[in-house]
Amino acid sequence: MSYDSHVTLYPDGKYRWVYEVHMLRNYSILIDVYKVLGISLAILMLFNLLLQACEGTLSLKEIGSFSLQMLLIVGGIMLVLGFLGYFLYAWISGWKYVALFILDEKEVVHQQMPREIKKAEAIGALTALAGILARRPGVVGAGLLSASRTTTTSVLANVKHVIPCRRMNLIKVNQLLNKNRVYVCDEDFDFVYQFLCDHCPNAE
Repeated sequence: MSYDSHVTLYPDGKYRWVYEVHMLRNYSILIDVYKVLGISLAILMLFNLLLQACEGTLSLKEIGSFSLQMLLIVGGIMLVLGFLGYFLYAWISGWKYVALFILDEKEVVHQQMPREIKKAEAIGALTALAGILARRPGVVGAGLLSASRTTTTSVLANVKHVIPCRRMNLIKVNQLLNKNRVYVCDEDFDFVYQFLCDHCPNAE
């Protein structure tokens, strides 16, 4: 059994692997940042237009002019701030985003590792966890789980879309109000994608 970035089946019946996103080469996280900012911009524009419409001071011509001006000004600001924020986060993180993934027939878990935990350390923790699980299947690996800063869990039965983005080593696992991002190496990409397709009965 190898413990590296490859998908590995553990004695508790769960697949685990660690993936390291090189943030200057893989822009999938930046794309998600801009999507969130775009939604925020759309909500802000709609809110302002509704306020103006309620006051009765906005004609159809003014609405078009106001919307264009707001889009250019606020959109430009968000574009710059989004890039600067992403660049700053990437720099603080050592230009890498490290995450642990746990997959079984019921759910897939994406656990972001704290900045101070590097890929090699996370793999070492997985190696220790495998040894513990081999002797005591009831152990969950509390040490590694507690090291995680943020966790996103997708219940496979509730997933609506499974979208492969092979160029970014990314599989999007989307529920109605929960969008998970699963990163996996080239060698295991097809296996994980097919596993998700087979165990997400309501996904397109």
